Amino acid sequence: MSQLLALVIVVFILLVGDLVAVRTKAWIPSMFVSAVLFLIGYWTFFPKEIVALAGVPSAVAVMMMYLLITNMGTLLSIRELKNQWKTIVIALSGILGIVAVLLSVGTLIFGFQTMVVAIPPLVGGVVSALIMSEGAKEAGLASLSVFAIVIYVMQGFAGYPLTSLVLKKEGKRLLKLYREGGLASAEVAATAEVAPPVELKLFKSMPEKYNTDFFKFFRLSVVAYLAYLTSTLLAPVVSVSPFVLALLFGVIATSVGFLEKQVLQKANGFGIAILVLMLFIFDGLKQATPGMLLEILVPLIGAIVLGVAGMYIFSFVVGKILKVSKEMAFAVSLTALYGFPADYIITNEVINSLTEDEKEREALTSHMLPPMLVGGFVTVTIVSVVLAGIFVGFL
Repeated sequence: MSQLLALVIVVFILLVGDLVAVRTKAWIPSMFVSAVLFLIGYWTFFPKEIVALAGVPSAVAVMMMYLLITNMGTLLSIRELKNQWKTIVIALSGILGIVAVLLSVGTLIFGFQTMVVAIPPLVGGVVSALIMSEGAKEAGLASLSVFAIVIYVMQGFAGYPLTSLVLKKEGKRLLKLYREGGLASAEVAATAEVAPPVELKLFKSMPEKYNTDFFKFFRLSVVAYLAYLTSTLLAPVVSVSPFVLALLFGVIATSVGFLEKQVLQKANGFGIAILVLMLFIFDGLKQATPGMLLEILVPLIGAIVLGVAGMYIFSFVVGKILKVSKEMAFAVSLTALYGFPADYIITNEVINSLTEDEKEREALTSHMLPPMLVGGFVTVTIVSVVLAGIFVGFL
């Protein structure tokens, strides 16, 4: 298969996912459709390395991940992060629900080792899945080594449609409030925060003509590199994900005036960055063969169902205490099943499906996107890796 044919095929799959999402008004999320099509492709005629062949090797994907996550930091001010303390508590409660239910009910049904391997990948991203997979392999548990990867790959099939469903309910509730005037003040505050008078305070005397696309990319790269460098310097003392620091450094760089809000969009690089990262995520599906899925199908479904149930119960209770709607609380918890960029993509799909009015979309975005982004980063990038480091010692 030639490089350009591979590129045409994988981009066409993403296009089909988009079209289905638009046609169904996000009831069927694009991520879900694309994941199914990639799975069918890998089981039929796709080369296993079709994504790398199309021009997206892992090194390119990691580069885009740094740029995208740093760019996401520009959407959140330090004040916004402080305001999202409820989101962080709810996200942690959802993870606690997964751990509690799987280690109790799950262990009784499927066994302790199976649940120990399942929890970190179910809670988070590829890093935790790889940690548990390698740990199971070293312990001589070959099928559980595969299980760790497959549960990471398959958890989105539960997370995508569920998130779309609850966000639609939440969006309709907020839209009704907005139209009745109940969200007006929040929208004004959000607009004031998102568009300050001078964004680049450190370059305010520089003529705008010098703020080229490459200068934007350069500043974004510098901030991402500082996050990576800080992570490596801290490594002997404490292990902190460079991606978590990239988000934090993006927030700080915007607050001090080194980066503008949504700098990647303004540098005309956001679309290609999302394309690359989505292809990299779906590249993980090449690990899931039909034979593997059949072998671990029952514990796979059981772990996901029990985990989601535990997540819902705990997030519902904590959301009730913190006076957050049960839909928003559950959606924030569900980000543990996929993280970024799926949380960003699904939220935007839902918002765009609910209204075509730009002001209404801005109001919904200001209320729904920040908690989804913060929830995703807390669960996937921070907590899951910590859990994997603890749980791998139990094998």
